[in-house]
Amino acid sequence: MNDTDNVWDCLIVGGGPAGLTAATYLRRFHRRCIVVDAGQSRARWIAESNNCPGFPDGIRGRRLLERLHEQAAAFGVPVERGRVDGILREGDLFVASAGARQWRSHTVILASGITDQLPPYAWVDRAIAARALRLCAICDAYEATDAHIGVYGPFASIVPHARFLTTFSARISLLPTDEADETARQSARQDGLQVLPRGELDFDGERLVHRSRSGEATRLDAVYACLGSNTAAALVTALGARAESGEIEIDRCQMTAAGGVYAIGDVVSGLNQIAVAFGHAAIAASHIHAGLPLAPRRGSA
Repeated sequence: MNDTDNVWDCLIVGGGPAGLTAATYLRRFHRRCIVVDAGQSRARWIAESNNCPGFPDGIRGRRLLERLHEQAAAFGVPVERGRVDGILREGDLFVASAGARQWRSHTVILASGITDQLPPYAWVDRAIAARALRLCAICDAYEATDAHIGVYGPFASIVPHARFLTTFSARISLLPTDEADETARQSARQDGLQVLPRGELDFDGERLVHRSRSGEATRLDAVYACLGSNTAAALVTALGARAESGEIEIDRCQMTAAGGVYAIGDVVSGLNQIAVAFGHAAIAASHIHAGLPLAPRRGSA
């Protein structure tokens, strides 16, 4: 729907767990909302989540997204495929655009998540599907308990992640993509971390293999990539929202410094968890509903 003449109560940017949950809440408040989704939710990478509340047997990320779409659709949430590339103020309204398409709304929720920077190898998708390459230790380090775990990325970034992982295994190897001085390397060794020399990663179909420049191979049960991420925070900082290191600042109701603009999910929180996204969505949607003019009374007296 290209709806330049129609005004929505809320435009939701992003159709991941946070955005779809917010949309479901708003529709159950009888509010008119629309989700514009680029189809790149980080949840799609989840081979199986075993810490998502309500799924004791685990659930694949793509299946979770399917169920959230089904739930939102049951309440009449329209979802359009598109990547929002700009949001402007027009009087008391917001105008969001995705190429030539536009949507006008009273409020905006940014639920665009983050985009992980991944190792530069063609096999990355297959390695994530095999659970050999992982993105979130909080989500799935339990499943790597007592395994040989690698942490890949710049030395200064991977050491804190590796220390966190010592709760789960005594066999933690650092796979630095840059050089570190001997003092830093020695400090890591004193923490019980093995520091592998710089090299290349390979995927053998089941596990990742680190190959040093001298040819020594180390097979790892799981490798966590710590290369940083990108966000769409600029969409709302252009409106007056504030962000630090890509994480958007919000108040207790998930509203940014740009009044009427909310942010939820991974684009806000350093604790990138589905359960956190659900909570953000419920808070933001409830606050938006309370702040909008009363919806038309339903039924008759």
